[in-house]
Amino acid sequence: MSRHQDITAALGTTVYFADAHSPWQRGSNENTNGLLRQYFPKGTDLSRHTPADLRAVADERNARPRAVLGHQPPRALFATLLASANHPSLR
Repeated sequence: MSRHQDITAALGTTVYFADAHSPWQRGSNENTNGLLRQYFPKGTDLSRHTPADLRAVADERNARPRAVLGHQPPRALFATLLASANHPSLR
């Protein structure tokens, strides 16, 4: 997040950072890490995986419906956002 000030200015929003050693403040991140451990156990050398391997895991994760998104997958909602004439500028 080295460019958080640029993001804040471009989107007119505020960027918050969790306190160090406070995983409860970033629950979504901790949950995602746990889910990724199903594919890559702790200590896995990711350089041993091809970009295609990593893309396959990302594609599978982004195709999984999420309760917080109304039981839709992130991929579908992102596609809808991009197709919308009212979406904010994405750079």
